[in-house]
Amino acid sequence: MTLFHLFLVAVIQGITEFLPISSSGHLILLPALTGMEDQGQVIDVSVHVGTLLAVVIYFWADVKIGLLGLPNALRGRITNQGDRLALGLIIGTIPVVIIGLILNVTGLDEAMRSVAVIGWTMLIFGIVLYWADQKGPVEKDETDWTPMEALKMGLWQAVALIPGTSRSGITITGARFMGYNRHDAAKLSMLMSIPTIMASGLLLGIKVAGQANNAAVIHDAAIAAALAFVSALLALTIMMRLLRSVSFTPYVIYRIVFGVCLLAYAYL
Repeated sequence: MTLFHLFLVAVIQGITEFLPISSSGHLILLPALTGMEDQGQVIDVSVHVGTLLAVVIYFWADVKIGLLGLPNALRGRITNQGDRLALGLIIGTIPVVIIGLILNVTGLDEAMRSVAVIGWTMLIFGIVLYWADQKGPVEKDETDWTPMEALKMGLWQAVALIPGTSRSGITITGARFMGYNRHDAAKLSMLMSIPTIMASGLLLGIKVAGQANNAAVIHDAAIAAALAFVSALLALTIMMRLLRSVSFTPYVIYRIVFGVCLLAYAYL
């Protein structure tokens, strides 16, 4: 791959992974709309690693608390916030793992990778995000997160397996409907991304085991991971800071305009 192609893939993945505008949708569209070759699964794994590292570093204080609470959560012994966070992340990840495996085995995941599907999901779930953000109550913060709410957000997250939906967008939507403020809705969504990215990265890693067997592939993967890390950390930092004073409306406008353009491209 050329350096420019690597740059496009990594930066698109890094920026869109955590913004509520769908990373998978944009990466599918890149070869579909430009004629570039598909980046391949080795690069997919590497950019996942880069974005995973970014979110772990940004939320390290919460990640550390969750890791310390993981042993108690696995034993069902919940005594503090760390235990509750770890249990919530475990519960919230189960639906997307189960449904993701079903889609992967049946081949339905590939069947949904079309411009029309991405156009519709961009448009529809953008409007749903706007509705939740404007109409959702603001009565909870991250400390109120319960196992039942984690399961509900996990089911919302599983919807994001449809390309163009946006994992972060749909989980933020679910959290806003439940009454979480914008900042903490986004924070819970980002924390939920950690085990989800790890699970998807592991699945991809198993698929491509043995492919990264030459220096050129390893070199490309390292560059892609580094670029994805930098762009993801930057996008995450800007979004979390802006959410203290700005709504999700700018992302909704982008989704609607982009979705309409994609539908026009697909049908006209």
